[in-house]
Amino acid sequence: MPENIPQQESRMPAAPVQFAYWVPNVSGGLVTSKIEQRTDWGYDYNRELAVLAENNGFDYALSQVRYMASYGAEYQHESTSFSLALLLATQRLKVIAAVHPGLWHPGVLAKLGATADHLSKGRFAVNVVSGWFKGEFTALGEPWLEHDERYRRSEEFITALRKIWTEDHAELAGDFYRLRDFSLKPKPLNTAERPHPEIFQGGNSTAARAMAGRVSDWYFSNGKDFDGVVEQLTDVRKSAAEVGRTPPKFGLNGFLIARDTEAEARDTLREIVAKADSEAVEGFGAAVKQAGQSTSDKKGMWQDSSFEDLVQYNDGFRTGLIGTPEQIAERIVAYKKLGVDLLLLGFLHYHEEVEYFGRRVLPLVRELEAQLPESVPAHA
Repeated sequence: MPENIPQQESRMPAAPVQFAYWVPNVSGGLVTSKIEQRTDWGYDYNRELAVLAENNGFDYALSQVRYMASYGAEYQHESTSFSLALLLATQRLKVIAAVHPGLWHPGVLAKLGATADHLSKGRFAVNVVSGWFKGEFTALGEPWLEHDERYRRSEEFITALRKIWTEDHAELAGDFYRLRDFSLKPKPLNTAERPHPEIFQGGNSTAARAMAGRVSDWYFSNGKDFDGVVEQLTDVRKSAAEVGRTPPKFGLNGFLIARDTEAEARDTLREIVAKADSEAVEGFGAAVKQAGQSTSDKKGMWQDSSFEDLVQYNDGFRTGLIGTPEQIAERIVAYKKLGVDLLLLGFLHYHEEVEYFGRRVLPLVRELEAQLPESVPAHA
């Protein structure tokens, strides 16, 4: 697997790269394909998976959010309650609950988050999703905002959330949310690692990158190759510098296919795409491309995604984590050298492949990290 790592003069983070996995709390698995996927959206399966993941080197789990049956995801568990259940079933794993501004009030989420944080001893986090699925909003009778307005609302949502979690008598006079002398007690835990639950956000657009630099703790990207990561990191860091903030940490989505040989891994990818549920992929593609292309500069999520990309609905194949454990470990460390702090991973057969990752891939990643200097320029 050839490596074409672009020139990038950022400094490599000293901390080891971290790993998260997509919680399969939505039916249909992580690829929209009729290939066998040994996974399950139910709680018993996911409880066992969470324990397996934390024992195989995973730091975070991200619960998906979907409110309405669609695009092959006919059944789904609500993300915040499911996240709390996984937190109570584990000891170390941090669980990120995805939520939609527009369907949540920040004060209500802040209260839920504070309780979940206490119950889990500081392991609750939130992912603020600006929204791509217009049908969910219209079916619930809620207004659907245009793209940049959705991100403006999300930024205000995060501002309100952080104020409630860190201030007494919080005040905010916004366009979407208003706080008047609002105090939350108990507040979430203030630990050495973080002053409040970590706030993640996603999005690939110019508006998403600018918002991340201004207000978020973490920025999640859809699947990207090296050049795509460099472009996004540059924009997010510039946005943070403009307001005098430390840049958010960077998380990258990837669908991981690790096999004993590269040929096996490539054959698996070909089979996934060959057996794609074309109707579901095309329906999803039509919905999300409308969202991505509604931006003024056409830089929104999925706006240039191919049919193959959309079979893994967050462009996970683009990250290129497909091959032998050695090839994948090398590619992960190459992403780390560019500034990626966390890999958000999906799998075809969750239990088996999470265990394979922990046994075969992760030790190689740590060996390669140990060979790197404390701080080096990330370049080819």
